[in-house]
Amino acid sequence: MEKIASFTIDHIKLQPGIYVSRKDKIGAETVTTFDLRMTSPNEEPVMNTAEVHTIEHLGATFLRNHPQYKDRTIYFGPMGCRTGFYLLLAGDLSSQDIVPLIKEMYEFIRDFEGQVPGADPKDCGNYLDMNLNMAKYLAKKYLEEVLEQIDESRLTYPQ
Repeated sequence: MEKIASFTIDHIKLQPGIYVSRKDKIGAETVTTFDLRMTSPNEEPVMNTAEVHTIEHLGATFLRNHPQYKDRTIYFGPMGCRTGFYLLLAGDLSSQDIVPLIKEMYEFIRDFEGQVPGADPKDCGNYLDMNLNMAKYLAKKYLEEVLEQIDESRLTYPQ
C-alpha cells in the first residue's frame, strides 16, 4: 500500500502551527484540510483525552456558529496522535487565510466560562471526559507561543 500524505510529513522537524494538510476536489468545490498542530510531535507530551475532548466541543461549537465560517465548516476534530486537530473547510484556502479565524477560536476557548456545550449525557457519548481548565491552558499556550507571532515557518510544512 502507498503511504498516505499525512505520513510523509517529517514529524521530527514539524513544529506547532497551522498547515494545509491537503486539498480535495468534490465536484466543483475544493475542501481544504488544515493541520492545527498544537504540540511538537515526539518532543512534547501529547494532550490528554479530556482536554482534547473539551477543545473539540468548544472549537466545533465556535466554528458552527461563526458568522463567516459556519456554512464552510465541514469538520473539526482531534488527531489520533493527540498533538493537534484537523479542520476541514469548504474552499481553496491557505494557512494564512485562516489565521484570524484560528486566533479567534482559541481566544474563545481560552476565555470560555460555564458549562461546556454538549457536555451532557444526552448530548455526548463520553461527557465526563472533559477538562475545561486544561483546555483553556492549552489554548492560551497555543495563542501565546504560536498564533500571536505566527510566521511562514509555522504556516508551511517543513521540507
